[in-house]
Amino acid sequence: MKAIGYKRPAPITDHDSLVEIELDQPAVGPRDLLVEVKGVSVNPVDVKVRASAAVDPKEGVAKVLGYDAAGIVREVGSAVSLFQVGDEVFYAGDITRQGTNAEFHAVDERIVGRKPSSLGFAEAAGMPLTSITAWELLFNSLGLGEGEGEGEAILVVGGAGGVGSILIQLAKKLTGLTVIATASRPDTVSWVEQMGADHVINHREPLGEQMKAIGIEPKYVASLNGTEGHLPAIVDLIRPRGSIALIDDPEHLDFSILKPKSLSLRWEFMFARSMFQTDDIEQQHILLNRVSEMLDAGELKSTVTGQFGKLTVQSLKDAHLQQESGRVIGKNVLGGFGD
Repeated sequence: MKAIGYKRPAPITDHDSLVEIELDQPAVGPRDLLVEVKGVSVNPVDVKVRASAAVDPKEGVAKVLGYDAAGIVREVGSAVSLFQVGDEVFYAGDITRQGTNAEFHAVDERIVGRKPSSLGFAEAAGMPLTSITAWELLFNSLGLGEGEGEGEAILVVGGAGGVGSILIQLAKKLTGLTVIATASRPDTVSWVEQMGADHVINHREPLGEQMKAIGIEPKYVASLNGTEGHLPAIVDLIRPRGSIALIDDPEHLDFSILKPKSLSLRWEFMFARSMFQTDDIEQQHILLNRVSEMLDAGELKSTVTGQFGKLTVQSLKDAHLQQESGRVIGKNVLGGFGD
C-alpha cells in the first residue's frame, strides 16, 4: 500500500522531509479495525515528531505520521464488538503505532467513533484529536462534570487553535461555564467569538489587567500554548484553589508559585489511554460517539478551516508548512490518496 512518511527528522523545506513509500498492509489484531483512510488532518504533534523524532528500527525504514483519520472499516479483528465491515468511522489513533497517512490503517476499536454523517470524510478527520483532548481536559484534568460550571468561568489561552476551538464549544454546551478566550488578531478574535466565547482578551497583552477590566476571576484555566511565558500571569489572575490544565511542552515551570493559592495543575495528553492500555480506554470511543451526535445535531460546529486536497507528498508538505506558521485557525485537513 501507499504511505507517506520520513526516514530521518528534517525541516519541512528539506526535499526528503516527507516521502512516498510502499508498505505492507497492516496486520489486524484481535481488537483492531482495518480502515481504508479517506481523510486525515495535520496537528501540532505531526510537525513536532517529524522535525525531531528518529525512526525506531521496529517501525521499519520509515515512520508514517498522521493521527486523525476518517474512513471505512474494511476488516475487523477476531474480538471486535463495536463495529463491522462497511462502517464509517473517525478517530485519533495511537502514537505508538504507524500513522494514518496511508491507504490503510489498523486501529484499536476502543478509541474509534462513528463518523458524523453530516460531515465528509476529510472534514470529519479534523475533529477527533482535538475533541478528545478538549473533552478529557474538561472532564478529567479539570474534574468538571456536565452542568457543573454554572456561575464559574474558564480562561482558554490560545482559543483559536484546533483544541481551543472545540474546547470553547464543549465548555459552553456541556458545563455552563463562562468562557474567556485569548486571541491576538482580528481574524482569530472573530473566530473564537463564532465558537461561542463570552469574552475575548489578547494574549500578547498583560492577561491580568484585561481580566480585571472584565471583572472575572476564573476558577479554571486551560493553557493551550505559551504556558512557560503565561504561567505567572495565570497564577496571579486565577481564583485561589483553582485548577490549571495544559497541553503544551514548556521546558521550565516554577511549580512553587502555585502553592500560595493552593492551585492544582495537570497535563492533558490524549494518547495516554492508548499508550498504556488503561482500563478506561473505551471512554474515547464513547466520547467520540457523543461528539459525532452533537455535530450531527448542530450542537457543535466543525472547526475545519482549510482543505488541502487529496493526500500527496506535496499537499501534506503544504499542510505541515502552514501548521508551522503559527497562524492556523481551527484545523487543516486532506482527503485520502484517491480523494
